[in-house]
Amino acid sequence: MEQLKNQVAVVTGGTAGIGRAIAMRLARAGARVAILGRNRERGESVVREICAAAGDEGRARFDEVDVASTADVERVLKGLQGEWGGVNILVNNAGITRDALLMRMTEEQWDSVLDTNLKGAYNTSRVLIRSMMKAGGGRIINISSVVGLTGNAGQAHYAASKSGLIGLSKALAKELSSRHINVNVIAPGFIDTEMTGVLSQEIREGILKAIPLGRMGKPEDIAEAALFLAGPGSDYITGQVITVDGGMVM
Repeated sequence: MEQLKNQVAVVTGGTAGIGRAIAMRLARAGARVAILGRNRERGESVVREICAAAGDEGRARFDEVDVASTADVERVLKGLQGEWGGVNILVNNAGITRDALLMRMTEEQWDSVLDTNLKGAYNTSRVLIRSMMKAGGGRIINISSVVGLTGNAGQAHYAASKSGLIGLSKALAKELSSRHINVNVIAPGFIDTEMTGVLSQEIREGILKAIPLGRMGKPEDIAEAALFLAGPGSDYITGQVITVDGGMVM
């Protein structure tokens, strides 16, 4: 069933891992999907896969953009709206890590993580909110992390950015509810992606012991939650944080 037919979705960081899975799931549900990222080769590969599966060359597109750059985001998203019209769904998934203890953390490490993970969501939301208002409503889905709820040693900047996303989402939910724009957060736990693939076997075993369901998540687990929040079944949900973490945070 194409529950998102005739809708346009933007997914940042959509070239791999969680973002890729979300982009593909929204496309299978009928949405036209604009993937924003920095790796053109990967982005165009995802677009080809989506379009081939849909039998529709116009089902997806890739735009190279640095979400931390206000000017870059404005240029790309205004161009997108000029070609595709209004955007109904925004998924802010772009994120990076630069792990370091705070006493050794450089200003560049702090700024790069906050700029991509938090300022990026500010940039995209600010540009697209007006078009959602004109369309009579929309969905903003921000991908945070359980680390934004619990903190984690060596990730002060990452935790601050992901916690900041939660605060941003709750504020926007209150600002935009009267305009029928729902804003929610997904907080993934440990998901089996390239980001977690670098962990040693010892660390992975320790993580698994802390997950009641006994396994790491899959990108598709997050994609299904995103589809729910993007679709009509979530009409009465806004300002919420949904943890998809196998029970780590209860």
